[in-house]
Amino acid sequence: MFALRLAALVAATLATGLIAGVFYAYAISVMPALNRTDDRTIIDVMQKINVVIINPWFMLGFLGTVGFTLLAAALHLGKEHRTTLIWLGVALALNVIAFAVTSGLNVPLNDQLAAAGDPAQIGDLAKVRADFESAWVRWNILRAILHTLAFLVLTGALFAAGIQHGRTQAAGAVGTQQVRQAQPVPQTAGQPYRAPIMAQQYGFGQTGSQPMGAHSLA
Repeated sequence: MFALRLAALVAATLATGLIAGVFYAYAISVMPALNRTDDRTIIDVMQKINVVIINPWFMLGFLGTVGFTLLAAALHLGKEHRTTLIWLGVALALNVIAFAVTSGLNVPLNDQLAAAGDPAQIGDLAKVRADFESAWVRWNILRAILHTLAFLVLTGALFAAGIQHGRTQAAGAVGTQQVRQAQPVPQTAGQPYRAPIMAQQYGFGQTGSQPMGAHSLA
């Protein structure tokens, strides 16, 4: 079960990190470069980007930011995983908000740009660009920040899960050792009986000896 929980947590962290990286790349390179181009170029390029980016690899990561994080949270339900679950809850909230920004703000702007049609046939290129560019850039920066914060929180969840697993393993090892120590030592034929350690400490089970209480009363 630990392996399944870990796999879901790693998948959530990886998906979130990848999508944060995509939006970060837009913010620091793609959009600043397009800002230096003419109206027709930015409209044409963004229309093409918005088409090709809808592919299985992007969608796996984009949907995985919420889906994998939700799965990881579900697998960590329980008192013994409370600390990790708190981290996952925060990451899930951040990813859901970022997902909503993309779906509710960036995507409608993409659709609006696509509806403008062929850049060669658009009458007022400057207006189409003005209605799209500044708002899209603003919301892209916001979703990049949110996904980046979620990624950092998920790395914290990984750390917390590792610590919890280590403590559980250590506690199990100590419990096993205590059980073994409490068990009597097997006797072999021809050897005198040896009482368990606790019995020896209090004088029980030894031939010719009496309990400590008996000595004090003699």
